[in-house]
Amino acid sequence: MKKIIKSLLASSILLSFSTLGETSLITNIKGYSINDGKLTQFKAMTFKGDRVDRLFFQGESLPDDADLKHIDGQGQTMLPGLIDAHGHVLGYGLSLMRVQLRGAESEQDAVERVRLFRAENPELSWIQGRGWNQVLWPEKSFPTALSLDKLFPDTPVWLRRIDGHAGWANSAAMKLANIGVETQSPKGGEIVRDANGLPTGVFIDNAMDLITENIPSLTRSEQESVLLTSMNALAKLGLTSVHDAGVGSMTLEVYKSLAKSELMPIRVYTMVSAADEQFKTLMEKGPYLDSSDKLAIRSVKISSDGALGSRGAALIEDYSDLPGHRGLLLYSDKKLMETMKMAMEAGFQVNTHAIGDNANKLVLDNYEALIKQTGTRELRHRVEHAQVLRLEDIPRFAKLNVIASMQATHATSDKNMAEDRLGNKRIKGAYAWRKLLESDAIIAAGSDFPIESANPFFGLHASITRQDHKNLPEGGWYSQERMTLIEALKSFTRDAAFAAHQENLIGQLKPGMKADFILIDSDIFNVEPERLWQTKVNQTWVDGMRVF
Repeated sequence: MKKIIKSLLASSILLSFSTLGETSLITNIKGYSINDGKLTQFKAMTFKGDRVDRLFFQGESLPDDADLKHIDGQGQTMLPGLIDAHGHVLGYGLSLMRVQLRGAESEQDAVERVRLFRAENPELSWIQGRGWNQVLWPEKSFPTALSLDKLFPDTPVWLRRIDGHAGWANSAAMKLANIGVETQSPKGGEIVRDANGLPTGVFIDNAMDLITENIPSLTRSEQESVLLTSMNALAKLGLTSVHDAGVGSMTLEVYKSLAKSELMPIRVYTMVSAADEQFKTLMEKGPYLDSSDKLAIRSVKISSDGALGSRGAALIEDYSDLPGHRGLLLYSDKKLMETMKMAMEAGFQVNTHAIGDNANKLVLDNYEALIKQTGTRELRHRVEHAQVLRLEDIPRFAKLNVIASMQATHATSDKNMAEDRLGNKRIKGAYAWRKLLESDAIIAAGSDFPIESANPFFGLHASITRQDHKNLPEGGWYSQERMTLIEALKSFTRDAAFAAHQENLIGQLKPGMKADFILIDSDIFNVEPERLWQTKVNQTWVDGMRVF
């Protein structure tokens, strides 16, 4: 781990050394930025140190100052650094080091991937992975421990579902956790059982803790390595800032150490996990802003319900494909209100995960009551996902100054099952980007990595096409809800910055703003929309320094 950290530090110094404190002129570019709500196009830009100095437009002469450092953009397209408003940095780093189950076509395909991973990593005491999605499998049913037990009778295996709201364990893992027929499902969770009442190996939401509390925790040095691996990987995708949704106390300290040591290649806006044992103490300490502008700790993450794919999202009426089931609320009404109030009174922005229409209604009801009590309207509280909304709740976002933090690729991933879960009436308020925008709500875009790909161009593509990478469905899934490219780019730049109180720092390329930008291989305003996801990032710059 130490070798990895030293290597990353050396790489950071190598990339940044030549630009520190200089005034640079980058020319031969097609520059785009959504400045003050309008598309701005430019042909060159100067930046001094970590700040943009000036944009040069068509017809304007370029400076010939001999002291300028000249950079040839080689005809590439420049965009502001993209911002992911909802991801999981530690989880993404770990996903790069674990079994990759995204795209597995069946339960047996997933098991085979685990077998291959184990052959390459025989030293691991636990086998962990993520990304399975039973909705994509022929039988569309949850997997079982039995299929894993055949190959792994003694080694514990734990595999998270793609949405992170369900997990699949083998019998060895359940044995370590003392899970048996008598084990009761915890509040806000479910142990899936067979016809005889025996646990099948699938655990939903809070029930996952029964397994995960037996997995050895990462050490501090391991967390440093994983975070650095993750941030560098995110930089390669064109992300210059990410909002880390649900960060525990140890990880917060690791972030502070990395920022103090100037090791962070990108910016991180952290949401303190309300589930952390030290949450109350962290609230008493108040918000934290690092002097480098690389790290901000001024928001919290609360999860009110589960996910749609695992039927954990809390709905007002029964699931259309499972009568008698309405999902899971992870907090009691009293506890949810108390947690939100504590954070607001401590000066933290409250960002609450809500996917089902019942969860979204409850969160908005709580926000409405607490914003009046605490006078925190200007903290710009957020609903993370805002996935299934009652039509009458949509105008409440703008009314309450609440931001909709949404992930476009969830729509294109969920399109094969969402209407089955919700029916043709409730689907009208699901993934409803156009309805929200027309109600004057602000949408901060993200991906929810590693649940979805962290590639922001996948999100831009989904936002404007409502299609998958096979251009399906034809014309787009509920295409009336799609965004324009300008709206989508704004949601990944200025509006994502606004959602972190950073709109005067990042998200736009104009004088005085941070010199966070990317150079890409195609002009996204002059390519077919269906090709947008294929965009490649050639360079990523943060604070006027090249980090990729």
